[in-house]
Amino acid sequence: MEPLHRRQRKIHCDPDPVRQNATLVMLVRNFEIDDALSSMRQIEDRFNRRYRYPWTFLNDEEFTQEFIQLTSGMASGDTEYGLVPKEEWSWPDHIDRQKSRASMKKMEDDEVIYGGSLTYRHMCRYNSGFFFNHPLLLKYDWYWRVEPSIEFYCDMNYDPFKFMKDNNKAYSFVIAIPEYPKTIPTLWDATQRFAERYPKYIAKDNAIDFIVDDHKGIKGPYNFCHFWSNFEIADLNFWRSEAYTKYFQWLDEEGGFYYERWGDAPVHSIAASLLLSRERIHHFADIGYKHTPWLRCPTDDESYFSGRCLCNRHENFDEHVFSCLPKWFQIAGK
Repeated sequence: MEPLHRRQRKIHCDPDPVRQNATLVMLVRNFEIDDALSSMRQIEDRFNRRYRYPWTFLNDEEFTQEFIQLTSGMASGDTEYGLVPKEEWSWPDHIDRQKSRASMKKMEDDEVIYGGSLTYRHMCRYNSGFFFNHPLLLKYDWYWRVEPSIEFYCDMNYDPFKFMKDNNKAYSFVIAIPEYPKTIPTLWDATQRFAERYPKYIAKDNAIDFIVDDHKGIKGPYNFCHFWSNFEIADLNFWRSEAYTKYFQWLDEEGGFYYERWGDAPVHSIAASLLLSRERIHHFADIGYKHTPWLRCPTDDESYFSGRCLCNRHENFDEHVFSCLPKWFQIAGK
């Protein structure tokens, strides 16, 4: 049997700071080492060197010794390396593979982004339904999702995990954007049927007005807005909850991860908007962040003139015509 993970521990000369039960998580492949190190360097310099939270790396293949040595050298905290189970990174048994391949071919011909990629579909399904139950993550309550090749523009002078816990938040985001409609043509239909079947899981003071316009509720059409999930700080126990587990299982049986190209971003966003009260969702307005092609920079004077951030506040996605953040502000305030 292949080893589940490898671990690298740090020896600290000074006392550990008070930390929450949290980890930084990166789903990454060995060939992405340069992009992974770039992201780590920025998160470490801007935040984690003061807190030394552990890093958890996940891969559908064994990590190379070079990857382990370089990332453990970059991290200020402990590092662990996990292998994604093959059954969680492949077609589930109920999927008609011929039908799935035909769908991928059509989407590729239609020039849908990642339309022809099976690996991308595996990744979206894994991030939607499995990562939070990986054996390496079961000991944690909180995670910060870090993607390879991101830019992190601002010093973070407080612990976001502590902020989330102290303020009873369960999900947070930085950028909100519409999903490509061609990738999720039946996702909302499936969600509406789930809500009709399981009304007990829908939160009373939910954020449905973020994803459905004109106060039409669950019977209205999805406006395709979602939280851009390449940045997430969230409560792992929300994903492990009965409500979310039921929702993911419902979607997985529908087959849309493979017959269409359902992304984890709209899945996470719809779930958070329906299953959580809106007060438990937080927008980190003080974080400057880029994941190509979009970036956002805090626009307040303190962030801009104090040196806390190094970005151009006039190049800010928040007010872009494609941004869904104004929609969020309408229902949650700034």
